[in-house]
Amino acid sequence: MREGILKKKIAVIGVSPRPEKFGHRIFSDLLKAGFDVEGIHPLGGEVSGRKIYRNLAELPQAPDLLITVVPHEATEKIVEEANRLGIKEIWMQPGSESDAAIENAKKYGISVVHDACFMVHEGLW
Repeated sequence: MREGILKKKIAVIGVSPRPEKFGHRIFSDLLKAGFDVEGIHPLGGEVSGRKIYRNLAELPQAPDLLITVVPHEATEKIVEEANRLGIKEIWMQPGSESDAAIENAKKYGISVVHDACFMVHEGLW
């Protein structure tokens, strides 16, 4: 795991209340590993004892890094929102990426990683 990543404010987009879903697992495992992480799901709620926000704009502070665990159509909209909020780094989990989302992120100067699992890359899974 890269040491600097622990200092970043992370938002996981697509946190599910269902434990078997990847959004839930990623969020919960990041919390357990000591990451500064917030969760986002359109319905809000609570997961692993933490408030889940409905969208990026509700967050108390803009994150340094977004991790998308949503269908690619939603990721395309998230890229637009990230650009408006000045977020400069997005990790698109496998299945959440699309050519349009990747191209737009690059066009906006957002660093984007795709075709790789964040959790595997950071040695958490």
